[in-house]
Amino acid sequence: MALLRDKTPDWVPDRTRVRTALFVAVLALLLLDVLRRLLGESLAPSLLTGYLWNGLVFGLVIGLAGVGLSLTYDLLGFANFAHGDYISVSAFVGWGSTYLVAGFGDFDPLNLLFLGVGDTVFPRDVGISVTNTPGAVLVGLVVAAVGGAVVALLFDRFVYRSMRKSGAIALLIASIGVAFTLRFMMVFLFTQDSFGLTVSAWAYELSLPGGTVNVSAPELLLVTVAGVSMVSVHLLLTRTKLGKAMRAMSANRDLARVTGIPSERVVTATWLVGGALAGLAGFMIALFQGTINYQLGWTLLLLVFAGVIMGGIGSVYGAIAGGVLIGLVTRVSQVWIPASFAEAVGFAVMIAVLLTRPSGLFGGDTL
Repeated sequence: MALLRDKTPDWVPDRTRVRTALFVAVLALLLLDVLRRLLGESLAPSLLTGYLWNGLVFGLVIGLAGVGLSLTYDLLGFANFAHGDYISVSAFVGWGSTYLVAGFGDFDPLNLLFLGVGDTVFPRDVGISVTNTPGAVLVGLVVAAVGGAVVALLFDRFVYRSMRKSGAIALLIASIGVAFTLRFMMVFLFTQDSFGLTVSAWAYELSLPGGTVNVSAPELLLVTVAGVSMVSVHLLLTRTKLGKAMRAMSANRDLARVTGIPSERVVTATWLVGGALAGLAGFMIALFQGTINYQLGWTLLLLVFAGVIMGGIGSVYGAIAGGVLIGLVTRVSQVWIPASFAEAVGFAVMIAVLLTRPSGLFGGDTL
């Protein structure tokens, strides 16, 4: 019977190769169109450079949040939909601490901590910015990281830990419940309003043909924090006993237990690291945007998932690469389409990448 089965002729190209060829062809056409626009002066070099810079900055935030999500997914085997709300909660905690430090003695501490809910404190009153109050911003950054780690660990202890044997679907549904719980708590404490956070900070104007590109102090801080955090995660995974234990559990959890690796301690450390990275991402995206509201992390979460999936689920380096790629695509695509459709292009590119490489850019590589 096996001899009677149809076989694909050798001259028929593999579907994945065809998709890859089409993807490369479309990418080449887009690059040629950009070059044509630059030479024809319909696209200013300053505008394109601005898109690339903003895309890199935004992509680093997505990648930073994606690393934490990828770590917990690879070790625990479920997609944590509460990760976006960890980002939001950490951002509120971090910025409340920033306001408290910067305005202490001049304003009511409770109003500062709750970001002036009820319009009692405004950014211009406190004068917070990276250049005006660097100490307060750094304190808030540290508090946001600690807050994210604590929130992640608490929900693991009281929700996820007892459900680990229930399967990935049960954990995923539980994470959705955790997400809604945190969101309602934020609405209760901070209302549904958006809060302005900072006043104008120092910015360097880079002169290019067609205009200037602003490189601001918050953007430079974001790039620095993201870069240091990603290098630190790399060193953690490759140079420390904890990192080696995490990689061993990622590869084969049962074998890791047999060899004496304390799995529960490794899981705890993973939640702490993932939560801390979510906290850093939340604080930095709020700084980048200059505003904060209870949906901050939720709106970012879909792009974070897109970056993680594009990079290869379970790969830390894939999460970084996918996040940066998503950021660049959503910004550079504005050369051709309105900004309101930019995020949709990011998801379209994710689908295109998965069609040509189903396991993602770093598929098969764990942690």
